[in-house]
Parts: sequence; structure tokens; C-alpha cells
Amino acid sequence: MNCWRFSAAMSDDTHQLPEIAMTTQAKLTDTQTAILKAAAGRPDGSIEPLPANLRGGARTKVIEGLLARGLVAESEGNHLLTDAGYVAVGKRRPVPKGVQKMDAPDALTNCEATHALQKLEATATAIRPGTKLAAIIDAMRHPSGATIAQMMASSGWQAHTVRGAISGMVRKRLGYAVVTEKGADGQRAYRIA
Repeated sequence: MNCWRFSAAMSDDTHQLPEIAMTTQAKLTDTQTAILKAAAGRPDGSIEPLPANLRGGARTKVIEGLLARGLVAESEGNHLLTDAGYVAVGKRRPVPKGVQKMDAPDALTNCEATHALQKLEATATAIRPGTKLAAIIDAMRHPSGATIAQMMASSGWQAHTVRGAISGMVRKRLGYAVVTEKGADGQRAYRIA
């Protein structure tokens, strides 16, 4: 919808406002919530048995709604909760018997595991050789690092562009750990750790 139509619709009292399509997921009904909560309490995550008052077309409609949202999945004629279904009611998928939890002191925390996964995904991105970004990364790989002036000379970029590339691409997108140190000459050097 463009702004002109919206303002024209608002200024004319005889016209109603146009319908706005919902982009967020609609709330669950009370029946859907009750079904998901009951299924989350079962060891297999099955939505069966459904409430006794839910029959015929209403039963079909509720199941189709849960399937469409990805909250349940069909498996061998049964409807089982997905991870999204557990999250929708604030629960976690139960750990199957025989599977040990990671309680060891050397086990990764969720934050560490997420960070390690992001770093792995980020380093999988190849940097094209010969680009200005590659020149900056190569300069920062030296043991003493590189100053902004050195990176400006190697890339041809201005200072604010070099700093933006370090922050946006090197640190955030590629996931490199960048260390900054001030040298004896007062110049700040950036180095990939």
C-alpha cells in the first residue's frame, strides 16, 4: 500500500480504511492452546486424544490450523508436536530416556555453543582475493596489526569506511575477533586475534 492511498482513504469520511494484511503470526485459540499444552505434557508429544467436545469439522479445522502453522507434524498417522509447538506453549521437548544431559563441567553452555556455531558459519564465507576487504583482513593478520592509515593506503578507502568495514564485515558478518591496541607512537592498531 502506498502512502497516497492511505492518506486519501483517511481524509474521505465515506470510505473505510483499507484492510491491512497481517504479517505476524495470529494468536492461538483457546482450544489450540489447550491441545498443545496437553501434548507437551505427553512423553511422545502426540496431540491425541483430543478433547471430547471437539468433533467433526471443528476437529479437522483445528488440526489443519496447527499443521499450517508448523506447530504439529504428521508422523505415521499421528500428529506430533514440533519444536515450534513446544515453544508456542513455553515448554521444551523432553529428553528421551537413555540420552544423557551435558552436565559435565567442560560442556558448552548455550551461549558458547551458539557463538561457536555462528563463528563456524561465518568463517565458511569465502573472501574473494584481491578485493579491498581482503586487503584489510590481510593487513590485520600481521602480528603487529595495522593502523587505520595503513589500511586506508592498502584499500583506497577513507577512514570511516575502514572502521565501518572492520565493525560490520570483519567482526559481525565474518565473525573474526578483532583486538585493538595503542602503540608507543599513539597510533591504534587493529589485529585479528
